[in-house]
Amino acid sequence: MQIDGGCHCGNISYEADVDPDKVIVCHCTDCQAVSGTAFRTIVFVPENQFTLHNGGLKTYIKTADSGNKRALTFCPECGTHIYATSVGSGEKVLGLRVGTARQRGELRPGKQYWCRSALNWIADLGAIEQVE
Repeated sequence: MQIDGGCHCGNISYEADVDPDKVIVCHCTDCQAVSGTAFRTIVFVPENQFTLHNGGLKTYIKTADSGNKRALTFCPECGTHIYATSVGSGEKVLGLRVGTARQRGELRPGKQYWCRSALNWIADLGAIEQVE
């Protein structure tokens, strides 16, 4: 599936060819903290199927408790997170942030990870009052 998107301020734009069956929700505490919300929705895409059209990404290297390093990329102007990937040489798979894609409504998650870190009210979202 061909998608396109970018950051909030318009400085960054991209295209990617993604597999819509590779969309996940991550409830880890890093995703909660970095996104500023309860979880993050991600679609995995091989680096060679991602094209940055304009802007330059800033990268922050996060070292997990395990010692693993992740490169988190974002717009240097507005701070919108674009993707995360491994650090070092070799082929990369990008964890593209679904919220940055224009087609985000079509990218339905198929699996949830780090559920032990999920906030206890997540399962009750359908019961919370909704305002248009």
